Amino acid sequence: MNTSRRSFLKKSTIAFAGTALFSKSMFAAPYKNEVLGLQLYSVRDDMKNDPLGTLKQLAAIGYKNVEHANYVNGKFYGYSPTDFKKVLDDLGLKMPSGHTVMGKQAWNDATKDFTDQWKQTVADAATVGQQYVISPWLDESLRKNYDDLLSFLDLFNKCGELCKKSGLKFGYHNHDFEFKYSLNNQKIYDIILKHTDPALVAQQLDMGNMYGAGGRALEILKQYPGRFELLHVKDEIKSAKGEMNDGYESTVLGKGILPVKQIVDLAKKSGGTSYYIIEQESYQDKTPVAAAKEDFTVMKKWGY
Repeated sequence: MNTSRRSFLKKSTIAFAGTALFSKSMFAAPYKNEVLGLQLYSVRDDMKNDPLGTLKQLAAIGYKNVEHANYVNGKFYGYSPTDFKKVLDDLGLKMPSGHTVMGKQAWNDATKDFTDQWKQTVADAATVGQQYVISPWLDESLRKNYDDLLSFLDLFNKCGELCKKSGLKFGYHNHDFEFKYSLNNQKIYDIILKHTDPALVAQQLDMGNMYGAGGRALEILKQYPGRFELLHVKDEIKSAKGEMNDGYESTVLGKGILPVKQIVDLAKKSGGTSYYIIEQESYQDKTPVAAAKEDFTVMKKWGY
């Protein structure tokens, strides 16, 4: 249960060629127009071994929304887009967003257009009911040279136009390198935010990934108000190695060192955030599903 997210995303880039009941008095009134969900990478091994059974458990906890991290060879967790949508519908679940790496191979330089395979990726996302196609990685080769990075960010904007034709929006999800490295004396994350059109490219801020590299979500939200339509909600504790090889790993919300409630409240107030996606990649002494249940309870208590 200790699969590296970084390793998982690198591999995916290559691969691309019973209801829980709670007393109402326990929870604050939920905010309007906010969507609470779970990134299914949180329960990745369970989804690999028994996707239907795992989704049933999540629905029983009370989740209404999930975010995928597994679109391989035109299928979501082994299901065709139509079949997976039926699975979700039957369980009362929606999947407004999903992670699929958009790498250099998504673009055909000869035709100056996206490849048929990437176009099919967007079409399948629409079929399954997504509102966002989110790329959660930027290949190392694309972040060594300032001009190369700007050229690829132009493809981000073009992908936003492509997604818009299918009623979707393209998005980007950060890790740690965006805050660790700079080009032309600018943090990579600042370059991404400055050179992507908010109308075409949504930002999904991961408050945990950035921490070991010095990124602080509260500061980023204040620096770029209104830019973060989606938020990955995490807490962090010190770790011998860490998920980003930075000495930190995720834990149950409210049990770590991040000011999680302050961050989600600021995101709601001025971040432009409507989608709050829980992600926990390490579990200490818990099972992934048990951790997802605790995280859900915390967010509900906070009014989300």
